[in-house]
Amino acid sequence: MISRALLSVYDKTGVVAFAAALAELGVEIVSSGGTAQALGGAGIAHLQVEEVTGFPEMLDGRVKTLHPRIHGGILADRSKQTHLDALAFHGIAPIDLVVCNLYPFGSDPSVELIDVGGPSMVRGAAKNHDSVGVVIDPVDYLLVLEELREHGSLLLATRRKLAAKAFAHTSAYDLAIADWLSDSSDDGAIAADQVLPERMQLELRRADVLRYGENPHQVGARYRIKGQRGWPDTAIQHGGKPMSYLNVYDTDAAWRLVHELGDDEPAAVVIKHANPCGAAIAGDIESAYRKAHSGDPVSAFGGIIAVNRTVTPALAELISGVFTEVVIAPAFTAEALELLAVRKAMRVLEADKPGNAVRHLRSIDGGMLLQSLDRADSAGDPRSNWQVVSKAQPDEMMWRDLELAWRVCAHVSSNAIVVATDGSAVGIGGGQQSRLDSARLAVTKAGDRARGAAAASDAFFPFRDGLDTLAEAGIRAVVETGGSVRDDEVIAAADEHGIVLVFTGIRHFRH
Repeated sequence: MISRALLSVYDKTGVVAFAAALAELGVEIVSSGGTAQALGGAGIAHLQVEEVTGFPEMLDGRVKTLHPRIHGGILADRSKQTHLDALAFHGIAPIDLVVCNLYPFGSDPSVELIDVGGPSMVRGAAKNHDSVGVVIDPVDYLLVLEELREHGSLLLATRRKLAAKAFAHTSAYDLAIADWLSDSSDDGAIAADQVLPERMQLELRRADVLRYGENPHQVGARYRIKGQRGWPDTAIQHGGKPMSYLNVYDTDAAWRLVHELGDDEPAAVVIKHANPCGAAIAGDIESAYRKAHSGDPVSAFGGIIAVNRTVTPALAELISGVFTEVVIAPAFTAEALELLAVRKAMRVLEADKPGNAVRHLRSIDGGMLLQSLDRADSAGDPRSNWQVVSKAQPDEMMWRDLELAWRVCAHVSSNAIVVATDGSAVGIGGGQQSRLDSARLAVTKAGDRARGAAAASDAFFPFRDGLDTLAEAGIRAVVETGGSVRDDEVIAAADEHGIVLVFTGIRHFRH
């Protein structure tokens, strides 16, 4: 039976109603600080902690529950007569339920938000879960009340489950503090640019169970890093089937790329298997989508569409005419949603812009690989760092297409070659073991559109044959990393063909 409960919470969501329900069940309530004030304001009878301990709160609240009359009541093993005798000798009443959540250290890290008494009570109750229940999450209030009403106490299985949750809570809390102390400079400022810390805390919480994994025979779920929120957490799905693993993965790739193309102009991208098969910018969003889709209409079948403008009825009509797995946009008009609803299976997502992630994690056997996130504009304005190494010089239209090809190229599996013209990627070759094969694939997809176009390579050309292939297809300008031992040969080839060659000094491999 639960006779006495200790309530001391920072997050007071639902705590007044929970305390009122406990009081109706005849449970004596002990409380302190702001929780006691909330209960008192609601007229709920309770004992102040200092009434139990016989000692006033001190040191600006740093010491209030750290007392044998509190922790003895929590930690006493009810199955041991010696423990019960000790409680009786010292006049300590057992505490059967501890309801406590901790200061939100991660919200504004500081020494004063390092909770000491709270974790001590939570750990004590969790350790003694054979006798004591512990609740650290308001979402569990209803479960506790239901069992108390039905059984008069909490079932052992429930106490164990709550104890496990409590230890996970205090563990994550302590790791957050340790990370803050490790990542702080001598003056206490957090070193936010420390991308590769010696130790990392990663607490993942399941956010969604997905329709299936990479293949239908695999299960899959999306997890959220505690303390972080991404566009999938706030996205609104207006229609279509539940998302699968690849739907989420490919949509994230599409959403990041369309915003990397910039928000100054309407942009659209089509992604297939995490690689772009079309990308374009234009004066209006309908034209941007037409150009992106025409980049490779065969590959666009069953792809992911991302646009950086509101989906209009005119755009919705264009999209609904093509089999599409997902369309994601910042907004949709009501009429556009009605038009897209005819595609019952297509997922229609309204989402916020993607966040500015700084790290990229990938699992390997027994651990993780971590690196800073690659961006096509990682060195700032591309043109300010690029070097024209050929005799021929680019005009403004060439610069525009070179930059578009370069940005898209960073999102294509290496070895990557992208052909772009008139603000649209028209030929994409990637995922090949040979850069020459990627060049051939890109110009084959571009066809006649390669004539007069620009091209980007995500790394240097190890031989001149790749650039020769682009030039023979009619490419007039190429941007690549540079840095090959055969750069002189490649530059000479560019001059022979009379094309522009630009070096960036940056590589964009993507595996």
